[in-house]
Amino acid sequence: MPETETTYQLPRIGSPAPAFTATSTHGKISLEDYKDKWFILFSHPADFTPVCTTEFVAFQEVYPELRDYGVELIGLSVDSVSSHLAWIRNIEKNFNKEIEFPVIADLDREVATKYGMIMPGESQTETSRAVFVVDDKQVVRSIIYYPLTTGRNMKEILRLVKALKTTDDKGVPTPANWEPGDKVLVSPPKTVKAMNEREMDPNLECIDWYLCQKELRE
Repeated sequence: MPETETTYQLPRIGSPAPAFTATSTHGKISLEDYKDKWFILFSHPADFTPVCTTEFVAFQEVYPELRDYGVELIGLSVDSVSSHLAWIRNIEKNFNKEIEFPVIADLDREVATKYGMIMPGESQTETSRAVFVVDDKQVVRSIIYYPLTTGRNMKEILRLVKALKTTDDKGVPTPANWEPGDKVLVSPPKTVKAMNEREMDPNLECIDWYLCQKELRE
């Protein structure tokens, strides 16, 4: 019988993160190593390339703040461990930045395939600039894709993580461009009674019956 190619259901927001075990610059790592932890898994097209190099410097710069929020970081490309190590050393030499997070060497493209990181329209082999935010229950909470030519915005990735964790901790949605310290939104009412009660609540600032915001209190 002819061999059949393995196919995967690509992860979606709210779905379990696909299990993996992979070789990395920190040795073997797996999804289980991140049990009860938030993490960001991001892919890059190739080592020793201009856009990817600037991204790795930028990811390292925000890594301490991510850890302050309890979020780990994992890089990935289809390059070898040897290539990763040489590139990391090159970044340390040229940018004075020690890359502290692990970088997966996905030579067989197994992890990239499971996570849908290869876009056939852009490249049959290189991984795109994908970002997966996974929570401490190993559920995918956010997915972002960038094309090969465009570097990622670290401020937005940080903002996204802070917004997701605020929603979990406080049970509130966040508006466009929200930053910690800004007002948060209140979920729309589901009954006439709840709608009318909003008008009497001094803690709410309502623009209309369905759109109210409030200060976030500790």
